[in-house]
Amino acid sequence: MSFLRKPPNLTLNSLSALRRFATLTAKPFPDDPTTAYYDEVADAAGSSGDFDALRDVLNKRVQDGFLNSKRTFSFVTNTNFSPSLIDNLVKTLSQLNHGRTRKSALDSLVSRLCKLRRVDDALRVIESLARGGVCIPNVCTFYPVLNSLTREKSLDYAQRVVDLMARLGVQLDLTAHNMFLMAHCFAGDLDAAAGVLRRMEEEGFGADARTYDALVLGACRAGKVEGAMVVLRRMVDDGIPILYSTQMYVIGALLKMKCYEYAVRYVRSFGVKKDKMLDAELFGCLASKLMNLERVGDAMLVLEEMNQRGLPMGHKLRIFYEENVGSDKCKKQEQGLIVEL
Repeated sequence: MSFLRKPPNLTLNSLSALRRFATLTAKPFPDDPTTAYYDEVADAAGSSGDFDALRDVLNKRVQDGFLNSKRTFSFVTNTNFSPSLIDNLVKTLSQLNHGRTRKSALDSLVSRLCKLRRVDDALRVIESLARGGVCIPNVCTFYPVLNSLTREKSLDYAQRVVDLMARLGVQLDLTAHNMFLMAHCFAGDLDAAAGVLRRMEEEGFGADARTYDALVLGACRAGKVEGAMVVLRRMVDDGIPILYSTQMYVIGALLKMKCYEYAVRYVRSFGVKKDKMLDAELFGCLASKLMNLERVGDAMLVLEEMNQRGLPMGHKLRIFYEENVGSDKCKKQEQGLIVEL
């Protein structure tokens, strides 16, 4: 029974933390706090400049089983940003409980700074806390940094970050390698992409769905759709799931080449028969693109197959289908396409 339960052991520190929460929020401390609640309290503490309260809430949330989220440091914005704010945050994080509490806060703050496109400051935080072993980063800590730099095509800067990681004893993993691979493939630099693949092989990393996703993108952007199809066949043979983005690269490349019939054939053959919603996305996206290209007959062929498979259509697709089903123009285009297929 509830009145027989042992009362919680409230230390002076925990009582102090609860008083801070009561001061920062008008609502009483909830019996069942949530991640959103702790984010709200952290935002109030950070916005008011009460870094002692921020320290307390960051400690308590992890004690209660809630890791930091992408909203924990939402009070850090470009409008209130200053070097002194970073100094205070570094000091606050260095005073947190050792281990998971400190590491979770570091990763969350780095992610927030990178979202604000403040990579230099994110690296400053990492180096400051790594100094003296206050908080040892791992490769996950650097994910937002590498993702931001590779997306912005700042590959020289990204390589300098890799050098910093090495000095801190942090090595690239498969996810980090994939970021560089995607950047090179997006740029159509297949030679550089091949270099990344060689390094991955030398370090003993196998390919995953993201690796293949990048390779298909690179082949499509280089106009080598046949090569992309070879990669897809390898994925099927190896039992690696094909990502939605991978499918869209191929469809987009085929349509750009005006190979409409092959686009229809591709969606038919690579439709995920066990996943109706994904099938509906693939067929529906292709139909929409064909509609925009005024390929009425081709679009209707795709929509008719959706109808036969019982796949849900969006409102615009359904109206288009009902308006064009049975039209003479549609029949002629469909017949021509069926002959080619």
